[in-house]
Amino acid sequence: MAELDPSIPADIDTTRPSVARMYDYYLGGKDNYAVDRAAVDQVEQAMPEIRLLAQENRAFLRRAVRYMARQGIRQFIDIGSGLPTAGNTHEIAQSIIPGARVVYVDRDPIVLAHGRALLATDGNTRVAGADMRHPEEVLGHPDTVELIDFDAPVGVLLIAMIHFLTMDEQAGVMNALHDALPPGSHITATHVTRDGHSTEAVEKIENVYASTPTPIYFREHAEVARFFDRFPLVDPGLVTIDTWHPDPADPAPPATRWLYGGVGHKS
Repeated sequence: MAELDPSIPADIDTTRPSVARMYDYYLGGKDNYAVDRAAVDQVEQAMPEIRLLAQENRAFLRRAVRYMARQGIRQFIDIGSGLPTAGNTHEIAQSIIPGARVVYVDRDPIVLAHGRALLATDGNTRVAGADMRHPEEVLGHPDTVELIDFDAPVGVLLIAMIHFLTMDEQAGVMNALHDALPPGSHITATHVTRDGHSTEAVEKIENVYASTPTPIYFREHAEVARFFDRFPLVDPGLVTIDTWHPDPADPAPPATRWLYGGVGHKS
């Protein structure tokens, strides 16, 4: 029997790729293992622009957070936040509204450990361990309840997350979020699409993610739009993210057209 690497915490599974660690590698991070890098190499064969996609997605996150903060949103829940990187939600929000509060939510043990270490001295941020598929855990987590006032508008982020939900899970998750959020709240999400891309490439990527604990589902525009059924979209609606309020002061990489994104609100 091979000896365990003492440098790897016991609760971290390095036998299967992790979506959070794969995304970290897409962005050039170092918090990943050989199994994650091998999975990314397979994705990259089908989608050579995957690293651009990850950068494009982060650029959309920054624009969406700025938009919500400029609507007066002072508190955010970032679900599936992933490993800390440049331009985190709290940094963007607090650049516009000093004192903006952010709860980062993830279930990956590396994300939780790194996030808590990074944000230990920031009284306006928390890192909660919860699963998006169980929104009651997200919304009722002690760290969420401590920091978020559900009597005031909240900004919810589901960036590159809802494509991990089945359509059977979609209604339960989105309805629970809608019912918990007060009027004036906003929700933003991005989702991979098969529109305009080859069936072969989509199937190859879906097969890679099927080897992780978190399968991915590429969908057409109408299917993605269903996630916003109860959250009317602000202009320009659900679009490829390169066309959502591009900001010359914060340029994104070349458009990949692999992601739809939008911001919805609750009246």
